Amino acid sequence: MTPSPPQPSRALDWSLGKYEDTAAQLLPAARIVVDRAAPVEGERVVDVGCGTGNAALLAAARGGHATGVDPAPRLLEVAREHAAAQGLDATFAPGDAAALPLEDDYADLVLSVFGVIFAADALDAAAEMARVTAPAGRIVLSAWVPEGAISDAVRVAQEAVRRAVGAPAGPPPFAWHDRDALAGLLSPYGFEVAVEEERLAFTAKSARDYLDAESANHPLAVAGRAVLEPRGEADALRECMLSIYEAANEDPDGFRVTSRYVVATARR
Repeated sequence: MTPSPPQPSRALDWSLGKYEDTAAQLLPAARIVVDRAAPVEGERVVDVGCGTGNAALLAAARGGHATGVDPAPRLLEVAREHAAAQGLDATFAPGDAAALPLEDDYADLVLSVFGVIFAADALDAAAEMARVTAPAGRIVLSAWVPEGAISDAVRVAQEAVRRAVGAPAGPPPFAWHDRDALAGLLSPYGFEVAVEEERLAFTAKSARDYLDAESANHPLAVAGRAVLEPRGEADALRECMLSIYEAANEDPDGFRVTSRYVVATARR
């Protein structure tokens, strides 16, 4: 239950569940983002929405001075433990994409692996990333393409929660995956944007096993279940999501669905 939620929320507590499992699934994408960014020894790197530190730790392993920023204290503590265990030059600080706890022009490189896409306000997040990026710096981020089985299942789940709490339908989220949209967002700060598409497969023994794990571990799913279970609506949603996954399954002997995403590079 990972790609492209249709309505990001500032209120979601990403410490819910066990995001560590999600981070492990996303590690291959983090490696691609860091490879594309190519941090070099001595560069100052900021990982926005760092979670348990995937990108920050990979950048630090290449000799960068990495700072991870995330609003979830528990995930920051997990990231610190990983950095200490690996002997890496990485620090982690609480903060939001729209209020990064860093000075102007601090970073040679700003990274975000499926992090800034959850920002409540794309304009504010872009302004902050631009503010902390040095004049010759760069921003490299990944964003889901909003299609495919997991995106469809997440959309169904969030619509069920929205109806349950009586919330109005909000505006569509910012199209972080779209090159023209990103260019419009970042060009006022002097950035030119290039986008390349990648794919990430999610696997399990079966569609049901995948859904069970996501329901137990992913913060979005845990938060949604807390809303729907008291209303007796969780089981119906589960069956709907399961049917989406089973229909899209690419592996007749197990479970695999592939999600498309982009890696966007913005340079001044």
